[in-house]
Amino acid sequence: MKSSKLISLAIAMLFFKVVIAQERIITGIVTDGKYPLPGVFIKNGKIGTQTDFDGKYAIKAKENDILIFSYIGYETAKIEVKKQNVINVTLNPSSVELESVVITAYGKKAKKNKTTLSYSTTVATPNSWNSNSLKYETDKRAIDKNTDKSIGYIVNTNDEDYAALIENSFESPKVAPLSTFSIDVDNASYTNIRRFINYGQKVPKDAVRVEEMINFFTYNYPKPTDKHPFAIYTEYSDCPWNSENKLLKIGLQGKEIPSNNLPASNLVFLIDVSGSMNEENKLPLVKQSIKALVSQLREDDKVAIVVYAGAAGLVLPTTSGKNKSTIIDALEKLSAGGSTAGGAGIELAYKTAEENFIKGGNNRVILATDGDFNVGSSSDNDMQRLIEEKRKSGVFLTCLGYGMGNYKDSKLETLANKGNGNYAYIDTMQEANRFLVKEFKGSMFAIAKDVKIQIEFNPNLVKAYRLIGYENRKLRAEDFKDDTIDAGELGSGHTVTALYEITPIEVKNKFFIEPNDLKYTQENTKNNFSDELASIKFRYKQPDGNHSLELSEIITNKALALEKTTPDFKLATAVAWFGLKLRESKLISNTNITDILTLAKQAQTNDTEGYKGELVRLIEAVK
Repeated sequence: MKSSKLISLAIAMLFFKVVIAQERIITGIVTDGKYPLPGVFIKNGKIGTQTDFDGKYAIKAKENDILIFSYIGYETAKIEVKKQNVINVTLNPSSVELESVVITAYGKKAKKNKTTLSYSTTVATPNSWNSNSLKYETDKRAIDKNTDKSIGYIVNTNDEDYAALIENSFESPKVAPLSTFSIDVDNASYTNIRRFINYGQKVPKDAVRVEEMINFFTYNYPKPTDKHPFAIYTEYSDCPWNSENKLLKIGLQGKEIPSNNLPASNLVFLIDVSGSMNEENKLPLVKQSIKALVSQLREDDKVAIVVYAGAAGLVLPTTSGKNKSTIIDALEKLSAGGSTAGGAGIELAYKTAEENFIKGGNNRVILATDGDFNVGSSSDNDMQRLIEEKRKSGVFLTCLGYGMGNYKDSKLETLANKGNGNYAYIDTMQEANRFLVKEFKGSMFAIAKDVKIQIEFNPNLVKAYRLIGYENRKLRAEDFKDDTIDAGELGSGHTVTALYEITPIEVKNKFFIEPNDLKYTQENTKNNFSDELASIKFRYKQPDGNHSLELSEIITNKALALEKTTPDFKLATAVAWFGLKLRESKLISNTNITDILTLAKQAQTNDTEGYKGELVRLIEAVK
């Protein structure tokens, strides 16, 4: 009798433990106390999801799990699941004071509550759901029974494509005296990396383009004061990941066009409506993103909408920016299905832009897709040839990447690099607002195109150098003066930053093998330029020009200690260091994530929008 009671008790305890350990779907709504917050990241161990446009979420959890809610500009919340099936969360603004005045795309000032800066005021209304309408599939996705759409899930990234990158190595100024590259204002890599980290996933090495991570952030460089469209700023200090080396930072600050002088825009939205876009974070997010941009248009701006799936079609002929309801109605009617004839879509979009070309205006195709081209011209080489031909039209290109799982980063990067364009990855409405609204002038209005940089290091002072990142932006020395060679564009008010790691002449570099002395090359003994670290040249064209202008500067051999450098230098260095860590670089000695975190925190000044704080959080997550 006694033994049977003991057995019953043991079974009961075992059953209790099983129940406790059972996983279930937790749902809820995240708000700021007044409004829903779309795009809030929720993490439970390695499982991640984010809130939809109504602030709703669903995630798998056990009773003892702790859910972490994080969002730029708000304090992170940690909540134990316990016996709750519904967890509604209110996030509080971070202690960093956010600006209460928001500058819109065309310079209009709008008063907003401090807690509403991080999300769009245009909110979609998907079909309502509750915790009782959820089913759970074996692929670890929470599915709404009413709509059969995913709500929260773990993303399989096996079908995502990234172009292979070979990290820049150290070079000798005696053998390779000139380093030449195109500027890059893209920042898609950073937001994509943020997506991986927020979802608790390992970042693919080839998804890390260090220069795009650096250029996600805005730097406080001096404004141009002369006839040129950008000013140049350099800073020279210690390299924290190879302590005996130095770092040279080169910064460009674009001239900002006054809002009342902005030229009229001729925009053609090229929207992927293929079957692969039938996810909540794809076509619905595309629609909301474009609505945010449309809200900023003026009467003299023009918009057309081209879509492509199995074929391409014009769903909205060129329409004045004052007819916002007409444009939004056309957007709302879009639905996803079919294959992906991307090449045909590009052809039609450029044709439409050319037919409505505004001389001296902002003529641009804005492509929104996951990059999954599978009909017609679909290979990277095919797309490259097509876009190289189209850029001759004078129409610029902006690529907006969406989604995950089958994301084709390599194709979008190719299009942006070869099409007088830029490239952003949109993971939330918050990012859409940043790129398409707040940074509209910088993202959409070019002040200089085909911007190239060429630097010559003094071999009397520099044993070796290497460019950090920009692997796919490197040019041949002879390309610098060749006006037929495409290069990067600089937008109104935009900044561009590049870093060189430098080995001083007296330092031994374990990552560099010195070349043999050259027999026929003689050094210039007349002047050893003892105070010159390097000379740097820039070439650029006016947005509607065909011939380059050139300017140059001398960089003196004056290095500051790292602790005395500007917050800008510390920020760019911390971001680059983090990127090299994620890429598993073979050319860095110090990979200590705590040291990276310390430097990032030192740069955390004037962080009114919370992006530097978010960087710190991402580094901590990797730690």
